[in-house]
Amino acid sequence: MLAPKDFIDALAGQAARLLDGAASAPRGEAESQLRSVLQAAFAKLELVSREEFDSQMVVLARTRARVEALETRLAELEARLDGERG
Repeated sequence: MLAPKDFIDALAGQAARLLDGAASAPRGEAESQLRSVLQAAFAKLELVSREEFDSQMVVLARTRARVEALETRLAELEARLDGERG
């Protein structure tokens, strides 16, 4: 995964190269090339869709709730065990 600064530097470099030749190339072709560069750069970022992010947040929230419930139950059992010993 590229660091943000590296990504911006690469993007700026590619855009500069495209704009240098923009006078001789039609605007549509320059836009198409820039779009290709952006798609390649975003592919390297390992982004996830919003739907995947939201579903993972739901899983995380459920997992946290279960862990908290288990921690509470463990504390109760430990207190009961300490009470039986003492």
